[in-house]
Amino acid sequence: MISSHKPLYRTRLGQAIVGDSLILLDEFESNSVDLVITSPPFALQRKKEYGNKDQEQYVDWLLGFISKVKRVLRETGSFVLDLGGAYEKGLPVRSIYNYRILVRACDELGLRLAEEFFWFNPAKLPSPIEWVNKRKIRVKDAVNTIWWFSKSDFPKADVRKVLVPYSDRMQQLLKNASKFYKPKSRPSGHDISSAFDRDNGGAIPSNLLAIPNTESNSKYMRHCKMAGVEYHPARFPLELPTFFIQFLTDPGDLVLDIFAGSNTTGEAAESLDRKCLALEIEHSYLAASAFRFVDELNPEGARELYSHLIEASSVDKFIAPGQTSLMFVSDRKASYRGQKTRKRL
Repeated sequence: MISSHKPLYRTRLGQAIVGDSLILLDEFESNSVDLVITSPPFALQRKKEYGNKDQEQYVDWLLGFISKVKRVLRETGSFVLDLGGAYEKGLPVRSIYNYRILVRACDELGLRLAEEFFWFNPAKLPSPIEWVNKRKIRVKDAVNTIWWFSKSDFPKADVRKVLVPYSDRMQQLLKNASKFYKPKSRPSGHDISSAFDRDNGGAIPSNLLAIPNTESNSKYMRHCKMAGVEYHPARFPLELPTFFIQFLTDPGDLVLDIFAGSNTTGEAAESLDRKCLALEIEHSYLAASAFRFVDELNPEGARELYSHLIEASSVDKFIAPGQTSLMFVSDRKASYRGQKTRKRL
């Protein structure tokens, strides 16, 4: 896909490339990507270690990426953008930067808003401290806006792939529908037909995604701790990209994350048999993200693997047929299989 840039590592179905996605996107073929899903650094007033932009610059900065995303999307493709909320500097007044991005992406770049989603993180700590904890004049900010953009009016999508379990009440109704309702028109105007009690395998999900971000002992985090590496401070939960990848793509489709961070998107895509490209400008973040794709390591193996990745310009990783452990092969001529390391002459 990007012939002039060797990946830092490969997986069975994906590649992870260190670089500025604003530049790397120019090397993609037009109409070549089925889904772009990403969570960029948010437009916060306080600088974070993952490199967020000031609100004044943020909208124009992000639109530069979005214009290039539109070019690489297939006509049936989708662009899912996770954006956290923010306050105006020094004021208990919300910024509307995320809505400015929505309006300008549609009005100026010609993207379609297929649907808006809201990610509710019930585990999020109360913030901002000044208005919520100290002065107690605002409630905690626990919802991110997620814009599902499309290039056309009818992007690929199938809600049957993301059905959720029926409620207890609905399960009772399916067992004995006549006990709970009779087909007729409701005051709301909805016409409840006799097919209402059909079991479709699950309920249609809403656009409010309640997903707690409570990762605390994942393989990625364990290996980062073993290697003495700080894990990415703003990861989204695996369930979030999993939902959209299942909903908007088919096995074998290409998924792209232009702000990959710890490459949660790549892990989700790989588990669902989708191809994935992860682009990330911070070498250290992408090097640590390889821990998502290896077998369990001991501390020595984790430190050696991270050191190898952080020093190497590129590392290929693959799974040999019939094997469960992963092998890394790089220009430094060192290979990894599980916890064993051997030098090759």
